[in-house]
Amino acid sequence: MSRTTLDTPPAAPDAHAPLSHGLKQRHLSMIALGGVIGAGLFVGSGAGIAAAGPSIVIAYAVSGLLVMLVMRMLGEMSAAYPSSGSFSAHAERAIGPWAGFTAGWSFWVLLCTAVGLEGIGAAKIVTGWLPGTPEWAWVALFMVVFCVANLAAVKNFGEFEFWFAALKVGAISLFLVLGVLAIAGVLPGTDSPGTSNLTGQGGFLPHGSEGLVVGLLASVFAYGGLETVTIAAAESQNPVQGVARAVRTAMWRIALFYIGSMAVIVTLVPWDSKEVVEKGPYVAALDHLGIPGAGQLMNVVVFVALLSAMNANIYGSSRIAYSLVERGQGPKALGRVSAGVPRVAVLVSCVFGFVCVLLSYWRPDDVFPWLLNMIGAVILVVWIFIAVSQLLLRRRVEREALEKLVVRMWLFPALTWVALAGMAAIFVLMARQPDTRVQLYSTGGMTLFLAAVGYAWQRARAAR
Repeated sequence: MSRTTLDTPPAAPDAHAPLSHGLKQRHLSMIALGGVIGAGLFVGSGAGIAAAGPSIVIAYAVSGLLVMLVMRMLGEMSAAYPSSGSFSAHAERAIGPWAGFTAGWSFWVLLCTAVGLEGIGAAKIVTGWLPGTPEWAWVALFMVVFCVANLAAVKNFGEFEFWFAALKVGAISLFLVLGVLAIAGVLPGTDSPGTSNLTGQGGFLPHGSEGLVVGLLASVFAYGGLETVTIAAAESQNPVQGVARAVRTAMWRIALFYIGSMAVIVTLVPWDSKEVVEKGPYVAALDHLGIPGAGQLMNVVVFVALLSAMNANIYGSSRIAYSLVERGQGPKALGRVSAGVPRVAVLVSCVFGFVCVLLSYWRPDDVFPWLLNMIGAVILVVWIFIAVSQLLLRRRVEREALEKLVVRMWLFPALTWVALAGMAAIFVLMARQPDTRVQLYSTGGMTLFLAAVGYAWQRARAAR
């Protein structure tokens, strides 16, 4: 934090006041490291294993390669143009205000809804520990805690994420070490399973290519949340360095935590074991090893992962909203900043998230499923905006400010086009699956609506 920031008395709320730079490098480094270990990995991977069997490793490897390309593109733009709006700001700069509007507000809806879903998931774990307590009360408690923390100062978000990430990284690293020792047959009290679980119970592809496709789609959406580090970088003490470091280490983090842990799980535990879905794959694997209390300890880690995701999504949604308003693409009240924090945006994001929770209880059969379907493919829409923006901005930066290319996309533009082709292929696969087809159409409808509103907003501003 600069001397000017320290010496200046607290300012009154101001729509044009800047955000603070209260995130330290250690915060950003751990957010980058732990942000890759999301709730989707712990909670959602069980369904993917049940569908794809041992081939889930291939599914996570393929989707992981796509995510690496997306992160590299996003890192290139974010290092050149640090912004709390991240990909939304890049889309506006590259394509036009309507694109920034569409990408930003669709992602805001996704994050706010995810806050509610993660709160529900965390509450279910607590009610398992404390039967008879109401789920909604726990969700409300978590929401209040993280809302207050994010209202106070950005460093509170950073501290929460630092310790959450440290626990997640430590836990999954220990899991990988124990798993590898068990596979090698050197863990006391266990015998090496060899390749029996990879080739038995129907083989490596028990449900054929269709099962692999379902597993691939499940794995793609498990990677959601990696974008937070580029949003947070704008409030760090050295945004360019932070983004560059995070992006350059993304490859080994994805390979180790996602692909590595999937390989350990399907080697240790039969893919068709009921516990993989009922308890979760990590808990099932540790219970299979017979380590006393290990499964319950992993439940604690899953609980922490859900809380971490809640905290990160409240932060991310508020900053996306702030950036949109700052660029004239939202209600001005959302952009009011006090003590370096967009507090109105934080409050509105939390309220939207809690409304989603209430809908899950009040309208579980119509409104809530509709909302879930609407956000189902948003992350793919965002990735497309990232790829198209990078294609356009790269040439512009090369012409106007070559020194800003601190991070460069590999083999540009070939790999950017490969990534776009991969995204198009995922859309086709979603259209072929009944469960995901509804998500694709619902997200498409929301995207077209936002694009129309954004274009009308753009035309109205241009006419003034």
